[in-house]
Amino acid sequence: MSLVRFSNQYPNLFDHFLNNDLFNWSNSNYSDTNTTLPSVNIKEDSVGYDVEVAAPGFGKEDFKIELNNNVLTISSEKQEENEANEGQKFTRREFSYQSFNRSFTLPNTVESDKITAKYDNGILKISIPKKEEAKPKPVKLIEIM
Repeated sequence: MSLVRFSNQYPNLFDHFLNNDLFNWSNSNYSDTNTTLPSVNIKEDSVGYDVEVAAPGFGKEDFKIELNNNVLTISSEKQEENEANEGQKFTRREFSYQSFNRSFTLPNTVESDKITAKYDNGILKISIPKKEEAKPKPVKLIEIM
């Protein structure tokens, strides 16, 4: 819980509501270039990890996935230019540029050579399998002699 200092003796509810961390998205949801970062889900099961990146409007050719020293980096750069036809004059022309970069440190228990990725319906899915020794072993009954 954080302490909040009010400038007057009886602060109104509206001032308190606007000072709440709920509205401070600059650190968690935006990159340094004021573009939104895609949301990521990471699921773990006995076989491996599944990483899902929500990136609608991209194509699979827009992504770059790299693994370097157990750091998985997912990045994308997408630039669109509105082409001007000959003879057209305009006073405003807008460009669209989207980029992001997300990095995750992988544990030593993953099979880095068997990582696969697939992009479907706006979701980039990356499957990271675990090594055999990292998978849970079935219960073994030990006979007493």
